[in-house]
Amino acid sequence: MSSSSIIRNGSTWRRVALAGAIASAFSIAATVANAGDCPADKRVADGQGQKPSTAAAKGVTDVVRASTDLSKEPAAIDGRQFRLRQLDIQPGGIVPWHSHDNRPALIYVVSGEIVEYASNCAAPIVHKAGDVAPEKKGTSHWWQNNGSTPVVLISVDLFPVDNMKDQHMM
Repeated sequence: MSSSSIIRNGSTWRRVALAGAIASAFSIAATVANAGDCPADKRVADGQGQKPSTAAAKGVTDVVRASTDLSKEPAAIDGRQFRLRQLDIQPGGIVPWHSHDNRPALIYVVSGEIVEYASNCAAPIVHKAGDVAPEKKGTSHWWQNNGSTPVVLISVDLFPVDNMKDQHMM
């Protein structure tokens, strides 16, 4: 075998291994993305699911870890911040009712287990460590830590700057 065919075969092997790794990552991501979703048979029109809670924020620490003014970035989106927050929710803690009609977000559950009560799901949704919850138009909800250990969430959203009056508990 010539040295050029060994290099070609080595290069081919690396491409095959890379393709396999990418396929595995997509498979894992698809599984994680479905974890903690509203069951298909429980999805309902917005407003027909879990009802609003009037409870105020309780036992929640909400810290903005980083934000970027998107009007100064290549996307040039005026009036929006790309924001990353950490929420620590104590046992019995509540993230109050809020809407995502004007603020898409992704929530990553770092640790613990938390229950989401969503306006578009007829049943409470349990989220566990490793789950990702998409929050988008048509999502109004509240969250509660019904467990005995703290929950840590990472929230990434496109926050409307004109709504800075309540930048944390939303």
